[in-house]
Amino acid sequence: MSTLALSIPLGLALTAGRVGGYLPVRQFCTLIIELVRGTPLLVQILVLFYIVGSALGLENRFFAGILILSLFEAAYFSEIFRGAWQSIPQSTLNSARAIGLTPQDTFTQIITPLALRNCLPSLASQTASLIKDSSLLSIIAVSEVTHVAQEINAFTYSTLESYLPLALAYLLLTAPLALLSRRWERSLAYAN
Repeated sequence: MSTLALSIPLGLALTAGRVGGYLPVRQFCTLIIELVRGTPLLVQILVLFYIVGSALGLENRFFAGILILSLFEAAYFSEIFRGAWQSIPQSTLNSARAIGLTPQDTFTQIITPLALRNCLPSLASQTASLIKDSSLLSIIAVSEVTHVAQEINAFTYSTLESYLPLALAYLLLTAPLALLSRRWERSLAYAN
């Protein structure tokens, strides 16, 4: 949950930087997004924890895991937000301007609801991916469900009994998210 709370605002900031007008900020945000999206999460965890984290003196594995996952997911959320923003037709924005809406009213009453409706399925999917990606933090010994299953398997040599409940646990975490997302999508839908 803390990773989600960090990655969404960071993703919004990356989106604002990427679509903004100031060239160095746009280039920096684009570089971060492409670097993160172009390399595997496992490699990022290893490099950021063992090399960057060690150089900075960051020894708390749990906190490091939250930061690494937040950065990774923020890059994906950023692209989701950018796509939702770009999916709003220019004619809609022109219509809002034509009826006299201020830029703030246009943003809150037109852009935000449309963008939210457009990006909700992708946001739900990426959030489910975030839950599943957390299993990779076991590589740096963050005590989460995958790490616990690995420890149980190491002590009992009961592979099926260790990993089958793990798979079910992830399913129980992600299935309600999909149902909630579909319900929210229906509430935001309107007749065309």
